[in-house]
Parts: sequence; C-alpha cells; structure tokens
Amino acid sequence: MTERPLWTPDPAAAASSNLQRFMAPRGFRSFEEVLRFSIERPEAFWSAVWDFCEVTAKTRGARVLVDGDRMPGAKFFPDARLNYAENLLRKSDDSDALIFRGEDQVRRRMSWAELNAAVARMHRALAAAGIKAGDRICAIVPNMPESIIAFLAASSLGAIWSSCSPDFGERGILDRFGQIGPRILISCDGYFYAGKTIRMAAKLANVLKELPSVERALVIDYTGQAAETADALPNGETLAHFLEGHSAAPISFAQLPFDHPLYILYSSGTTGIPKCIVHGAGGILMKHLSEHVLNTDTRPSDRLFYFSTCGWMMWNWLVSGLAAGATLLLYDGSPFHPSERALFDYADAEGMTIFGTSAKYIDAVKKSGLQPRQTHELRNLRAMLSTGSPLSAESFDFVHEAIKPDMQLASISGGTDICGCFVGGNPLSPVWRGEIQGPMLGMAVDVYDEEGKSLRGEKGELVCVRPFPSMPVMFWNDPDGAKYHNAYFARFPGIWCHGDFAEITAHGGMIIHGRSDATLNPGGVRIGTAEIYAQVEQVPEVDEALAIGQDWDNDVRVVLFVRLKPDAVLDEALLARIRKQIREGASPRHVPAKILRVADIPRTKSGKITELAVRDVVHGREVKNKEALANPEALELFRELPELKT
Repeated sequence: MTERPLWTPDPAAAASSNLQRFMAPRGFRSFEEVLRFSIERPEAFWSAVWDFCEVTAKTRGARVLVDGDRMPGAKFFPDARLNYAENLLRKSDDSDALIFRGEDQVRRRMSWAELNAAVARMHRALAAAGIKAGDRICAIVPNMPESIIAFLAASSLGAIWSSCSPDFGERGILDRFGQIGPRILISCDGYFYAGKTIRMAAKLANVLKELPSVERALVIDYTGQAAETADALPNGETLAHFLEGHSAAPISFAQLPFDHPLYILYSSGTTGIPKCIVHGAGGILMKHLSEHVLNTDTRPSDRLFYFSTCGWMMWNWLVSGLAAGATLLLYDGSPFHPSERALFDYADAEGMTIFGTSAKYIDAVKKSGLQPRQTHELRNLRAMLSTGSPLSAESFDFVHEAIKPDMQLASISGGTDICGCFVGGNPLSPVWRGEIQGPMLGMAVDVYDEEGKSLRGEKGELVCVRPFPSMPVMFWNDPDGAKYHNAYFARFPGIWCHGDFAEITAHGGMIIHGRSDATLNPGGVRIGTAEIYAQVEQVPEVDEALAIGQDWDNDVRVVLFVRLKPDAVLDEALLARIRKQIREGASPRHVPAKILRVADIPRTKSGKITELAVRDVVHGREVKNKEALANPEALELFRELPELKT
C-alpha cells in the first residue's frame, strides 16, 4: 500500500465543485458525511437531488419513498409525473450539444437548437406512425447523433427504447429484440471499423424475417447506402424519408409515472437467452443526475466523452450527461484507427474535459507504447473514468505517469442491472493506487461473506443493503417477478447481491476483483455463456462445450472447452469454423481467446455443467461443494493446463 495517494483534489476545484455547493447549505464538511446522509436518510437525499438538479416535472408529489424497507418493492416518487427526454432537452441555444466522429470518415456537430428540432421532427414522425406510450422501438445503431435523437424522440412519447451495436450477429439481435416485440426497427446502412466499411443489408433482411412485429424498418444514412439498404428490406424506408414533412416546432412531452419504462437492457445470458431488464424513466434520471452532477462533477461547460457502443449501458449513461447540460463527444469505430492516437487527438481537438473508457483500453494504450503526456496537450482534461473490468494498480500508475499526472482517475463499477454505479469517484476524496474511491451517493454498499456477515479487508460478495432509484422496474416476460428475484435476491433475502468479488480497503475505498458468478467479462463487455453455447452446438463435431473467463494480463479472456465426437479432430479448420460460427452468430466479442479439447465436462447431479468449478480449478482455487457433482473426477482434466499459461 502506498503511503501517499496518487491524486488529491485541488482545494480551489473542490470548493467550487457541484458536490461542495450541494453540501454547504446542509452543513456537511466531507464526502463521508454526505455519503452517510444519503444512505441513512434516502428520502431527504433524493428530494435534495431533485431540487439541486432542478428536475422538470408536471408534479413531484408529496411522497419520496414508499416501502423503503422492501427490496425489491420500494417505490421512489410514486406520485410524480415527468418525462425523461424533457429533462435532457432543457437547453436550446446555439452552443454544441453533440460532436461526432465516425473514425476518420465522418465529422459532425449539432447545437442544442438543432438537437431539439431533430427530436421534434422524429417525435412527430413516430406519432404519425401510431407510436404510443409503451410501444417498443429497437435500434441496431452506432454511437451517433441519430441514435440519441431517435431515443429521445421515443421517450418523449413514452415509447420504450432498446438498442444494440451493429456488430451483433443475427442470433444475438434476435435473442434480445425477439422477446419484446418492437413496432419499429431503426438501423444504420453500415458502419466503419478499423478503416473498413461493413454493410448491413443482408443481416437486417434476415433479422426482419424473424421479427414479425416490426411495421417499419428505418435506415440511417451513415455510409451512403441508405436507399439501397432500405429497398432490400420488408417495410424498409430511409430515415430521411420517414421524417419528411414533419415540423421542428417545440413539442409537448408526455407526462408519465416515475416508474414508466424508459428502456430495456439485457442480462448477459448465462443460463439461456438474455433476460430483458426494464429500467424506469424517473429512476434512471435521478440516479444519473446524482452520478453526473454530484459524483462526476459534470457541468454545462464540460465536454463529456465515453467510449461506448449502443450495446453497453455506458451509452445510456453518457446520454444522460445532456441532463447536466454538458456537450457530448461521440465516437464510433475502432479506438485505434487510424492509430493509437485517435481518441487523444479527439480530446485535444475538442477540448475534452472528462474522458470515459475501459480498463482494457487503458491497458491497450500502455502496450502500444504511446505516452500521451508527451504527444498531446490534454489541456482541458481533468478526469479519466474507467469501468468494464477491474483497473489494475499498474494501470493506475500508467495513467498518472504517461497520460496526465494531475488528473483525477475515477475507476467506477456498477452494471447493466442498475444502469449505473455502486462505487466510483467523487471530487472531494483522494485516489489511492489500485482503489476505487468509494460508494456512490445513495448506495448502501457492503461486502458479505458466505453467511451474510460484513467484511473489511477481505474478498467477498458485493451487496447493496438498501433500495435505490435505478433498481429495475421489472424483467420483461416475468409476470410473477421470479426471474427478477432470483437474479439478485435469492442469495441474501432482501439484499441486492450483484455477483462481483469485492474488498473494502483501509481507506474506505473498494477493489473489485472480478465476477463471482458465471458471467464472462472480457474487456469489460459482459457476455453470457449460453450465447456462446447456442452457436457452438451448431457445429456438428461438437458434442458439448463449457466456457469460462480466465484472469489474464490484467483482464479476462474467454476460454472455450469442447468435448468432440469420437472421430472428430480439433485441427485448424475446425477451430476456424467454431470461431466463425460464434463471430457471425453472436458477435466478435464472443469469440474465445483459447479453444481446447477435453475428454469430459463436469456437471451437477441434476445435469448442469459447472462453469464456476472449472474456473476455480483453472485459477488454482479450492472447489467447494464437490459432493454436488455427478463426475467430480472430470475437474482434474482442467488443472494446470499448459495451453492456459501462455
């Protein structure tokens, strides 16, 4: 443990921070004091956030928290009526709202006035198409202005949004959108990655064959092939044609209940097709305002960037930065095209103030040999945010030594399940090497042992012991709430158990050590094993498969074990076919780093394969509950494999 923190807040900056302005009238003198207040007095805290952030609503209502002792079951602001999009579009001047780069192919910027006008046109076009509150609008889109415009227009009407990135395979798209019955599907005509242009027409045509609920397929012109792509689709038309004739005059935003569904995100699908996580508009707005304005200190003068696709919840989080009045810097494509300088060039050119990325990206920059401190000015950059996977202590060193020494490094951690963070940064506390600064405001996080006892300085299960606004409203197609309950509350009744190994440090910070469940997390992208199995099982030579995440090189890599038919050989040709099947059927992110043949796969007495036990063996950890296995001897096939040491 280092004797001194890597970073301490500049006193003048801390004194002028949003959080200090929030604390001062209430007499709080430290982050610890306001954190305690936010946890012990949730009604007072969330009411204060509403007022401080000047939430726009038809009515707030008198009640702030009902059934606050129930989790799930607690209700925040049950009498409120508001609209999420209205709160993101409060500015309408000529300053920048969105700045976009699509690799080195496309550069655009859009003012607040232009953004409001574009949302208004889309709002009216959707209304004319018969879209109403509760209808689903799905999108296969890059992180570009049209994606944000369509999302805000959908939410202005109370329609429910759901998106994924265009590199998803057909099955990956259908496993998600096929469950929720969208009336409209929006897509790009293609996208750029590493200098290549990838067309979408064939994939879209195949997807639409299996989405009979889609009445209209709208194609965004990104690569210059929109008209041609739309012509190839049933009910296809260009987005430009869809918008023709619709006014850009100000609109009336639907005033909806606090828990009205805003969007549907997806679990990683470890035991089947992904679960559909429904997030409420009010809960997301309040949680994101708290995280942006108070914890991240996002201000209207900020240029906020997060490297994300529309298939990761950090895109949803980034969009909410508009509610803080910030300019969003959008980027789509490879962060290393045309070189490893790409995102730092962007930061310099646009005066980026907050640089959000993943631990994987930071490690990749380090390995590239780039020293941004020497090659770029980064004059305005005051904070770098990192999430997706645990940030190693060595990466903390690299950021401060090679990128910007006086910059706050805020490692943050949360999940799709809450579309926000349990722990992260704040502008008032020091940053210690290898540690997340502490809990986010309003989050009563703890670390439990197997018996549900609180731990300090030891690894255990990350839990949250009190309700918070961005808990899911429900899971789609889960009428009795059983899937929702089993996902988070089966381990410790009434306590949210997140599935992360975590440790509370002597400084009151936190270290995340990775997943404690079977979810794979390479490069911070959560992947369900079932999605991999669904593809591998289509390869005739494969009888059975098992996938784990192996801790490797400060990240996680996917390792796939296959049990083949007796006469099959795992040669280069078969390896290539397995990878191709997974890449095209799921996504490039699902492709394993290693594929190994094994003679047997351990399973429970009820016939389920045991990913966690195999993962423990691979990492040299003790396997618990061996008595539950039907063939425990199979575990030895995975011990000390030389192929997993390189």
